[in-house]
Amino acid sequence: MEKSQIDEILLPVPAEKAAAQEANVRQEFWSKFRSFAGRIPFAEDAAAAYYCATDPNTPLRVRGTLFAALGYFILPLDAIPDIFALVGMSDDMAVLTAAFALVSSHITDEHRQKAREALRADEPVS
Repeated sequence: MEKSQIDEILLPVPAEKAAAQEANVRQEFWSKFRSFAGRIPFAEDAAAAYYCATDPNTPLRVRGTLFAALGYFILPLDAIPDIFALVGMSDDMAVLTAAFALVSSHITDEHRQKAREALRADEPVS
């Protein structure tokens, strides 16, 4: 079996849905992140997860897992609406924490450094 076939099997969602999630996260992540970054305790982890997910060196299954979790984070309607301050972010935090636990070995020091820089900057670090 080829690596691409194995990666396809290991993806948490079908490839079409994964591609759509990736496009949505790439388009919407930073605007949602910027609106909540100062109020969420997992801001650096979320930004590091974004950089890990967009890193072409990250394995496909890890990227899929992170894009799914980040997609939930940017979803306008979820289990607990985000307008309810920290309580509204608790479901997002739970989803992201679970994803981080599964793929933490792939979130590198470089991803974390970019996340810290993004938190200090007005625009995301590419």
